This record gives sequence, C-alpha cells and structure tokens, in this order.
Amino acid sequence: MRPLKNTLFIQTQGAWLNKQGENIVMNIDYEVKGRVPIHKLEALVCFGQVSISPALMAHCTDNGITITHLNQYGKFQARIEGAVSGNVLLRREQYRISDNPERVQPICHSIILGKVHNQRQVIRRYLRDYKAQLDATIINSLDAAQQRLGYGLNKILAAQNLPDLLGREGEMASIYFGVFPHFIRNTDFEFKKRTRNPPTDMVNALLSFSYTLMTHECRSALETIGLDPACGMFHQLRPGRASLALDLVEEFRPMIDRFVLSLINKRQLGTSDFKQEVNGAVHLKEQSRQIFFKAWHERKQQSIYHEWFEETVPFGLLPHLQATIMARHIRGDIDAYVPFLWK
Repeated sequence: MRPLKNTLFIQTQGAWLNKQGENIVMNIDYEVKGRVPIHKLEALVCFGQVSISPALMAHCTDNGITITHLNQYGKFQARIEGAVSGNVLLRREQYRISDNPERVQPICHSIILGKVHNQRQVIRRYLRDYKAQLDATIINSLDAAQQRLGYGLNKILAAQNLPDLLGREGEMASIYFGVFPHFIRNTDFEFKKRTRNPPTDMVNALLSFSYTLMTHECRSALETIGLDPACGMFHQLRPGRASLALDLVEEFRPMIDRFVLSLINKRQLGTSDFKQEVNGAVHLKEQSRQIFFKAWHERKQQSIYHEWFEETVPFGLLPHLQATIMARHIRGDIDAYVPFLWK
C-alpha cells in the first residue's frame, strides 16, 4: 500500500522557502521561522505571497513533490510539477473513452451513484447519532429526504444520457441541501442554500475551501497513477480545469461535508474566525486556517475500511485508491469504475 505522506500548507505572507540539506526552511525577514524534513512531504500548498527558491523548486519537481499556489482566500492560481511520468498508453485510452459517449456514460453513472449514496449516508449517520435529541418534524423531514435519495439511485440508473444524469444529480443535490440546515447544531452558523464563487456565508466558505483542498488531493492522486487530471468524464473539458479531478471529488463531497459539520458543531471554529469582503464574499481568516489545517490533517490520518480493496486505510489515501480503480477500468482490467461507498 502506498505510504501516506504529508502536505505542507504555507500561509505566512512574505515567507521565503528554501532547501537546506534535506529540510525545507521558512524564512521571514531573513530569520528562520520553521524547518520541515523534505522526505516526509508529497506536496506544498502556498497561500498568497509565498516565494520558493529555485533549488527547492528543482528538488520538488525532480522528486514528485507538487507545488500549488492559491490566493489568500484559497482560489487556485498555479501548479508546478515535474515531467509527466504516466503511462502514455493509459492516457491514450483515457482520451479515447472521453470521446465515446457509450463508454463515458457508465463511468458517470458510477460517480453520481457514489455521490448520492454517500449523501444518503450523511443523513443516516446524523439520525443515528442525534435522533433521540430531535423533534418529530425534523426526524420526518430527514427520513423523507433519505428515502427520496434512495429512490433517486434508481432514477440515476435509468438515465439514458448525460443531460438526464445531470438533471437527476441536480435533483438529488436539491433534496440533500434542503435538509442540510438540520445538521448544524451550532446556532452561530446558518445555512440557507449552497453558494459559491463567492461563498456568501460561513458554512459555504468552509465547504468551498474544503472542496478546493480535496480537489488538490484528487489531482495529485490521478497524476501519480498516470492519468490526465484535465480529461474528465462527467465534468466537461475546459482549458485550465482539472475535470477528472473534479469527477473524483464528487463521491467524496458528502464526507467532506461531514468534516465541515464536525468543525462547526464541535465549535472548533466560530464567527470570529471569518471575515466578509465588500462584495459579500466570506472567507476563513488567515490565522484561523491553522485550526482548520490541524483538523484536516487529523481527518486524513483516521482509518476507514475500503470494501473493494478489503483493507483498512487512512482516509487520506482514498483519492489514490479511487484513482487506481479508475486506471484499472480504463486499461480494461475491470469491467466498471467502482465508486467508494461510505458505510
């Protein structure tokens, strides 16, 4: 099994990263502020004004350590990586499949089936954990939603083309986010609907930020396996967009939602950890991201059982395992792409 390495997040503005021996050293105004062994890392994620020395950049590109630059609010700006080492035959077959609607359709069905199944599991887990504390109206609403999502799985299977599938996926998302406010037990937070580009409340800010990080994880996993993260199946091809990484993220979104709800309901983050811009956009404050990253790292280390591999693995390895299944299907080793179904 592939070892789970760490991602280093750097958000101190004006930081200068350089290589000293086998360590990454962070300097602020010519003073050393931190030191991390390079061999423990698989990625660097830099927020805002963070600079990297040519020597460190060369080491990262030579050793498969990806460097991602985001703006201060977590929006993707650029990515630096070394030479592509993926199997050219695997990528050629990936491109062939993406141009063939008959071969794309089953993969899209699997991706959305996995997403809706996992959305249903969020509801079921909440009912399992808190049913005794809920009033009958909320219980009935949640029960009805999870039943409708169950019926929706059959509708997804019956979808005949991608537009129909997109319609079913949108319908299921409406049902799921319609009951999402019931999951929030911290009265300081409010959720009315899913908003993005920009997020307009604290819950949406956390969701968008978490999805961005998970997309980074999925993109790295696909590149490690040898697939082209830009050539998607469910998400349309668009210059500059990692469409296949977005495909892979879909089945993980409900699990990320659960992570965000945990941060809110356990009061690890509060209203003072966010700021609102003039245009209405809400973002997590720079200093508060340390709390977020600590929880994110802990979540990646938690064990979860992967039924297809019949093995218990760290949560952080799931993108790599799903990328492996995708590659095996594209090569023709298995008949279908098998999504991760949360139990």
